[in-house]
Amino acid sequence: MDYYHDEKMQRFFEVLKQPKSLDEIDLSREFIENLILKIMATYGTIKVKNIHEITGLHVDILEECIRDMEDDDLCASIGGGFLFPTVTYTIKRKGRNLAEKLLRENPYTGLAPVTYEIYYKIMEKQLEGRFPIKVPDEIIYEAFKDIVGSEKAKETMIEAATSGKGFFIYGPPGTGKTFLTSKMSNLLPPILIPRYIEFNEQVIQLYDPDFHRLCGEQPEDPRWVKIYAPFVFTGSELTIEKLETNFNQNKGVYETSPIIKANGGILLLDDLGRQKEDHNMLLNRLILPLENREEIIYIKGVPVNVHTHFIPVFSTNLDISIMDEAHLRRAPLHIFLQEPSVDEIIEVFKRNLDFLGEEYDEAVLERLRIVYTSKEKGGEGLTPTFAHARDLAQIAQAVRINREMKKIDVDILEEALEKHVLIDLQRMNIDIAEAQQRLRTFRVETPQVEEVKKLLLAYGAIGIGIEGVSIILDLEETINPTLLIEYLTKNSIDPEKVEIIKEDRIRLKTSQIGKLKSLLSECGSVRMSIESGSILVDFEETVTPTQLLEYFNENSINVRDIKIITETKREFRKIILSRGASS
Repeated sequence: MDYYHDEKMQRFFEVLKQPKSLDEIDLSREFIENLILKIMATYGTIKVKNIHEITGLHVDILEECIRDMEDDDLCASIGGGFLFPTVTYTIKRKGRNLAEKLLRENPYTGLAPVTYEIYYKIMEKQLEGRFPIKVPDEIIYEAFKDIVGSEKAKETMIEAATSGKGFFIYGPPGTGKTFLTSKMSNLLPPILIPRYIEFNEQVIQLYDPDFHRLCGEQPEDPRWVKIYAPFVFTGSELTIEKLETNFNQNKGVYETSPIIKANGGILLLDDLGRQKEDHNMLLNRLILPLENREEIIYIKGVPVNVHTHFIPVFSTNLDISIMDEAHLRRAPLHIFLQEPSVDEIIEVFKRNLDFLGEEYDEAVLERLRIVYTSKEKGGEGLTPTFAHARDLAQIAQAVRINREMKKIDVDILEEALEKHVLIDLQRMNIDIAEAQQRLRTFRVETPQVEEVKKLLLAYGAIGIGIEGVSIILDLEETINPTLLIEYLTKNSIDPEKVEIIKEDRIRLKTSQIGKLKSLLSECGSVRMSIESGSILVDFEETVTPTQLLEYFNENSINVRDIKIITETKREFRKIILSRGASS
């Protein structure tokens, strides 16, 4: 399509013709000859055509340099055909001594790079006026044709691609945040990048096949590649160190960071808030590259500016409140993805089966629909996620193959449902989110305390207390201040202030949890968590440690110690029970 190869791109293709002489190429004779010599030393004997394949340099340039190296007694021809590409060369003693020194200084023996000056000049011209852009309708259709639902999210992504502005995407796990964002890079025009850059005789690797997809048409100069707008992503493994450009001694190149690889495309910081390092420190590291559209890297101690013209995307299963204002200014748009509907899950399941080439009975779809239909309407009431639909299709295929059946029927689906760990846990009423859930404690300031308290209990407040004109309550991590304000506003309540004041991590273990939950619920617990052999429980303030001890003794539970550890709310106190062995 012209969008992917417009007039501007065609003009760059005219500029990036393959150099055929030393006068035409941007690299120095010395750099090229040193590169050839290191290759000869590495291979021992090598044909000119193989040197051409390794370096990407035109044979005429190779001939000019190698003849000069022969005159300097660095190498010698030892056979081959009449044509120069077929001639075989070997390195001589003088050449080997020099090559050993060169390899110690820099072991790089790959494709010839592009000089930094040419890289910077070409890149600057490409990125000039890149935004705003008008994305054609056919490009939008192709980018999102595999996406079911999420219409508002698509609209926001189109606006982000048009303006070049970043966004924050959040919502429960399994709602397709990463998959949806990965499609957005297809909205952006392609870009030309050098595979390698030369700066002061050092080599910087820019092209990364893990993130850079080659376009069908390529420039004549093989040192350059035309790529689709990159989609570069990092997850919970991200650290400050991984955002730096570091020298790889084995390869002899400076390996660029995700910040630089994302130039011209999308940089997704996925699973934000789950990294080992403080997410605010990671986001602070991005401020200058985002602000200046350039990153400073250090090559042998010398600062070098490289382009970082990307659209930032921040994704999390938490909510937008984990970001501070400085970071939100760099990503001013936002997308909240809710749990998919039953119809959307069925459609994604069908598409996955079709993609896998599977035949299936229509009854299979109706059976799956019952799984996610609410209990009030006669279904199982399981929480749907797009990940379920994908996984179930693949598991069902495996079951069908093992059963040697021709198509997927309801029995096969039933077995797939039983084998899916998250579905099985939901059926046993074990919420995996409880295993590592972050509860938020909110403060809501309002003069209508009693009325708001009733509304908040109906909204799902886990614990609730009153302090003057403030209500202190605990809600699950999926609830954020924006959603809470919307809920209260819909119920004709205009709160003076809503804020998060605390976040607690709960760690639940499955052994004896069912029995303990039942017992604690019977005696009025509000919520419970387990940490290092102790159970943390919230009770109304009328419950005392002595009463609890008597209650557990009556039910044959041996508890070593019971004590109050906090009384942070007017109506609730937290009690710690050090567990012993239950009989």
